[in-house]
Amino acid sequence: MSDTTLWRRLAEAGHTRSTEALDEARRSLRHPEPTVRELALGALDRAGVLETQEWEVAVADADPTVRRRAALIAATRPGWPLDALLADPTDTVVEAAAWAAGEHVTVAESVLHRLVTLATDHDDALVREAAVAALGAIGDERGLPAILRGCTDKPAVRRRAVLALAPFDTPEVHAALEAARSDHDWQVRQAADDLS
Repeated sequence: MSDTTLWRRLAEAGHTRSTEALDEARRSLRHPEPTVRELALGALDRAGVLETQEWEVAVADADPTVRRRAALIAATRPGWPLDALLADPTDTVVEAAAWAAGEHVTVAESVLHRLVTLATDHDDALVREAAVAALGAIGDERGLPAILRGCTDKPAVRRRAVLALAPFDTPEVHAALEAARSDHDWQVRQAADDLS
């Protein structure tokens, strides 16, 4: 069977949900090709039969594309631990894990603290942006200083940080919104106006 045929079969498995197709997807979680493992993980998730243990294996996968898929899946699984993904050595995995954390109503203390650190100290602007957005979505006041710091970051981070201020109402937030209204980036100004 060619790689393309297997990829197609795995893509379809999550939709057909046949026992045979899902058995093939489960076997494919151990395939040597990362793309196959990623597709198998997605198929089992779409079919609603992905088990926690299978997800945990994906979190520790050697390939970052598989770990990133695991992070994206975690967005709909409150309670599944995000700590390892938030500490991943690959930025795209960390960004996806931060986004996933923002999709949860509540997060573990360790996740909240990690998001604060990512929002303020990570080298990659996309990771800082995702962490700031997650902190705003979570709405915990302990994340507010990191969001406020994001209001002085690069334009994309500033835009996201301004929007992340929505759940908060403090003098510092009002001052940050006022400053954003005169930002040199029009999207930052628009974001501040949208919150008015």
